[in-house]
Amino acid sequence: MIRAIKKTVILPQKVICLLKKGVRMTAPFSVEIGDEVNPERIAGSSIIYGAARIYGENTLIAQDVKLGYEAPVTLIDCQLGEAVELRGGYFTNSVFLNKATMGSNAQVRSGCLLEEEAGGNHSVGLKQTILFPFVQLGSLINFCDCLMAGGTSRRNHSEVGSSYIHFNYTPRQDKATPSLIGDVPRGVMLREPPIFLGGQGGIVGPVQIDYGTVIPAGIICRQDFKTEGILWSSPSSLEKKKEFVAGAYGGDIIQKVKRNIEYVANLSALRQWYRYVRREFFIRETYGDALYSGACKVLDEAIAERIKQLRLFAQNMESSMEVVTKKMKYIYPDSVSRTQKQFLQDWPKMEAYFSGNNEEKIGRKKRDSFVKIMQRLSNKGNSYMEAITLLTPAQTREGTDWLRDITENIITECINNSHAHRQKEK
Repeated sequence: MIRAIKKTVILPQKVICLLKKGVRMTAPFSVEIGDEVNPERIAGSSIIYGAARIYGENTLIAQDVKLGYEAPVTLIDCQLGEAVELRGGYFTNSVFLNKATMGSNAQVRSGCLLEEEAGGNHSVGLKQTILFPFVQLGSLINFCDCLMAGGTSRRNHSEVGSSYIHFNYTPRQDKATPSLIGDVPRGVMLREPPIFLGGQGGIVGPVQIDYGTVIPAGIICRQDFKTEGILWSSPSSLEKKKEFVAGAYGGDIIQKVKRNIEYVANLSALRQWYRYVRREFFIRETYGDALYSGACKVLDEAIAERIKQLRLFAQNMESSMEVVTKKMKYIYPDSVSRTQKQFLQDWPKMEAYFSGNNEEKIGRKKRDSFVKIMQRLSNKGNSYMEAITLLTPAQTREGTDWLRDITENIITECINNSHAHRQKEK
């Protein structure tokens, strides 16, 4: 005789708490909430489809968020703004502002900030990535260590085609490779033409690409495009073959260092933008304080990450100098060794400057004038996105000039005072 054993299954207390709060769960027995998660930071109007694991004391889920519509979701210490949709995948230590979206099978690792209505389709991998409003990524994309802006609306947005890669790791084993696709001083104003990166292609970082650039499908971009509105095509002939020696950097390190400095300068400008402009709008929103804190933390860590990668690049330079000096004289001139040595001497001063929060001292008069404009728009009840669109051309220039002062001042201090840079120019 077979006896049936009756077992009572009880939902975890955190799940019960959220259900009572109004959170809709289509499969509550498949939802796991960490003990450290604060239910007060999860809005009752959010929806969890199917299986989900939610961890982290800093996790925030604002109103009308939808999780897991296409596949299970793991969410760890992320802050999600209003009406964000994460349809499936793994998300950790990142911030998604209002109406940002991500398709299934995504892997969004630490240090990502997706601003309003930015997002990607299925199977997108991000880390240390910042997407300005409206920027859209296709499917099957790896897009780490870069910042992308451009576009004015969801209908007129910067686009990255499917199967695209930002190559962020070099054969010399460094990641001093961040790329600026657009910039911060103009990008935050949401008035620049979109950038199009065609599918089945890639960027070899670090590079800079200006607004309006169109790179057709199937092309690997290895150079800057700093003139607006360029349609780029593949070179007609293959590049000349070059000898590769493991551990040896050639004569192009100054360009690489410069691109890293420019990237940090833009991140510094964006951090000021959040501190003095965006904060005014965040604090008026439900859960706004937590979203603001999360975004500022991402920017702080983004700058720290770039300093870390430059520090590792400098450490690699020590072994490179030995290789170049002893084995590579027949390939590289003596100036290459001198330039590398000078960079090593300059690096501690550059690192100290990066870490000094110097952007706080730059352009205060312009900053205060522009902040007053934004505060007036905020006091009239406008959202952040509405306020940006209401700025006049003259007001837009005023804000851009303030942020450009920050980027140019940081670049000037780090590059023009570099002995290695001056040697390169001779």
